[in-house]
Parts: sequence; structure tokens; C-alpha cells
Amino acid sequence: MSTISTHVLDTARGSPANGVRVTLEAQAADGWVRLGFASTDADGRAPDLLHGEGMEPGVHRLTFDTGSWFRQHGTSGFYPEVTVLFEITEADGHYHVPLLLSPFGYSTYRGS
Repeated sequence: MSTISTHVLDTARGSPANGVRVTLEAQAADGWVRLGFASTDADGRAPDLLHGEGMEPGVHRLTFDTGSWFRQHGTSGFYPEVTVLFEITEADGHYHVPLLLSPFGYSTYRGS
């Protein structure tokens, strides 16, 4: 089964985004099923959103609670939440989905 991790970087400050809450879900026939949850560590990483479990191929999403994180840092952000949809195609692959974040924009990509 596949594994997944993420890394959130605050590009406005040039530092890791510590304490961003992240939820991982899988798409099912009748909606979304929660697979895992974490908060980023001091390095902005959530290295194991599945807590040792694996993911099956299919469509998944990561939801980052950016609004709470911005408020905790006294910043007014435009995006209260960032949701990234992606598709798992390799049953045994590792997927790393970083988020580059600023108050008025974000970017993501498939990392390694």
C-alpha cells in the first residue's frame, strides 16, 4: 500500500509552518472517508499521515487548516483552508505533497 507525507513552508516568512492541521481523506462512492490527521511539526512536516497504515489507489485529498494557523500567527490570510486533490495510481508508491503557503497565495506539487 502507498504512504503519504506533507511539508508546509511559510514562504512569506521563509520558514517551516509549525502546527498546521492536516486531514487526509479518500474518495468513496458516497462521499469522503477520513484516513488520517496530523499537525505539522517544528520542521513543518507531517511525515506519516496514515500512522503506519497504507492507502489504496484512487482519488484522495489533503485539507490544510490554514485559517487557524494564520490567526495563531497574527496574520490575516485570504485562504482559510487549502484543499489539494490528487490521485494515487501506484499501489506501493510513496507520495509527498508539499504546500508552499503565504497569506495571499499557495502552491503545491508532487515531491519525493
